[in-house]
Amino acid sequence: MKSPKTKSSAKVQTLRHSGTLNPNAERVLDQLFLEEEFFDPQDVAQVKYEMLRRVQKEGMAISAVAFSFGMSRPSFYKAQSDFAQGGMNGLIPKRRGPRRRHKLTPEILRFVTQIQAQEPALRTSELIDRLHERFGIHIHRRSLERALLDAKKKPHRL
Repeated sequence: MKSPKTKSSAKVQTLRHSGTLNPNAERVLDQLFLEEEFFDPQDVAQVKYEMLRRVQKEGMAISAVAFSFGMSRPSFYKAQSDFAQGGMNGLIPKRRGPRRRHKLTPEILRFVTQIQAQEPALRTSELIDRLHERFGIHIHRRSLERALLDAKKKPHRL
């Protein structure tokens, strides 16, 4: 059987991987989260749900509840709106930013590989300049480097 510490670190890893690790767990001052093992201040979805429940079912003041759960009033209202729209799933933080390479289309990657074949000594910064001239887009150097690495690993994607 695993020790409690191992379980705790395994849970922390799971929460971190799922994006639900509370970055402000130490600011949760609610008694249940401090005294009861079931209530985990590191689980941001659980913290938000319990915060909403306290206001909805126990009639506690929003500012006091938000403070005791380590959140701001705007965070409370955001959680309230997210829960109303998406239930428990709404309380799980969404991944920010683009989901995939939206600028580096197959056409652009073909252009880049073509240029590289013609001018193998061309630096990444010069490639980026050419992309801007030809397509009018701004690509981060590291994004282009990662895309080119992926293209080498999986040439059928071009």
